[in-house]
Amino acid sequence: MTPRPPVLVVEATPALQALCRTVLSASGHPVIAAADAAGGIAAFRRHRPGIVLLDLALPDSDGLALMGLILAELPDTFVLAMTDNGTIPRAVEAMRAGAHDVLVKPFGEERLLAAVKAAGDEMARGGRRDTPPRRKPEPHLSDRSVFIGSSAAMERIHRVVGQAARSMATVFITGESGTGKELAALAVHSRSARAGGPFIALNCGAIPPDLLESEVFGHMKGSFTGAISDKPGAAAAADGGTLFLDEICEMALPLQTKLLRFLQTSTIQPVGAVRPRRVDVRIICATNRDPLDQVRRGLFREDLYYRLYVVPVHMPPLRDRGGDVVEIAEAALARFSAEEGKDFAGLAPETRAFLQAQPWPGNVRQLLNVIRNVVVLNDGGLVTPAMLPAGLAVGTLPQDAAAPPAPAPGLTLAQIERQAIEAAIARNGGSVPLAARELDVSPSTLYRKLEAWGVKRG
Repeated sequence: MTPRPPVLVVEATPALQALCRTVLSASGHPVIAAADAAGGIAAFRRHRPGIVLLDLALPDSDGLALMGLILAELPDTFVLAMTDNGTIPRAVEAMRAGAHDVLVKPFGEERLLAAVKAAGDEMARGGRRDTPPRRKPEPHLSDRSVFIGSSAAMERIHRVVGQAARSMATVFITGESGTGKELAALAVHSRSARAGGPFIALNCGAIPPDLLESEVFGHMKGSFTGAISDKPGAAAAADGGTLFLDEICEMALPLQTKLLRFLQTSTIQPVGAVRPRRVDVRIICATNRDPLDQVRRGLFREDLYYRLYVVPVHMPPLRDRGGDVVEIAEAALARFSAEEGKDFAGLAPETRAFLQAQPWPGNVRQLLNVIRNVVVLNDGGLVTPAMLPAGLAVGTLPQDAAAPPAPAPGLTLAQIERQAIEAAIARNGGSVPLAARELDVSPSTLYRKLEAWGVKRG
């Protein structure tokens, strides 16, 4: 039998540390264990294991800081991060920082062994080299803790993302808001040969149009009022890695022309620069709109559409993912309970059925907010339907949201318009792009209105 690679387990909870040691030892892995960051870095330097199972919440240091030390000393180490108080953005942060995989607690023995086996298999294929240190992960997809769910729809996403990661082709991700488009982009990046390079995300709908060119391509000091220093821009920052352009259909037509030129020449010219410069960037873009419909309406360049729409990935809405709803809810309940210091026993059977029957217009983001609400407003125990926030009802809208309130009498048309826009922004948590989507206008229109009203956006 081929010897299994040693694993360093850095975990502060004695029970989980013991469980990991037992499971991994039984499968043939030599195991070294530490309970904090100080012991972890000492054990790493002494044994130099190829695989490190690392808790991100350590008593004496942030786990991400320890991961940075480990990867700085031996970049080809396979770090498997564990988190129970990190929401999905925390998992994304760990992947961006160089984690090979993220395991969200509570996880089972099979999940643990699968993650360690994937890392070990990659080492066996030559993914770990001590001199010189280089790591270019093979494009298999084991980060299922980020994409929680085992439905047929998500299995297809895992396959497509894994295949897309092998190529340099542009990936175009579509899907409703809250379905995880940025996570899909990050998965493509983290399983590609560019995993060691930067992953730069830019939301085209969240930046005023007059600033977007500078954000993408950069500017030189003094090139316009307020340009007090050189700014590299997202394209330059992503050199050697991946540039993720979210809400690409919100990009103004003049800037679409410059983006097309960038794709054709691989060169950028910051605002105010005399000469262009070449950059090596892979583009991944996303939208919650129908891009072909935007082309037909003259809002998106047809030539740019065909240049970008090479490998399409459609993120399914939560309502089409069956039992994934319960899997996501249970994982979120465990994470949020740990974060809030509460003891929940799980979801009651009727709660599972109720959640699965919901239409979930806000998708995974809405579901996570519902579970967070339950954890914050209740003390623990079994989650019953009565604990769920008011307004959830199968196939129906809350009665107070069935129709918008009539405007107060005596208001001018301009006042009614402002009232409607401000109400839409408030309903969408302050997000101008989401409010624009609800009102069926461009975000740039709302930004202009807000600017005219003297409303400052942070």
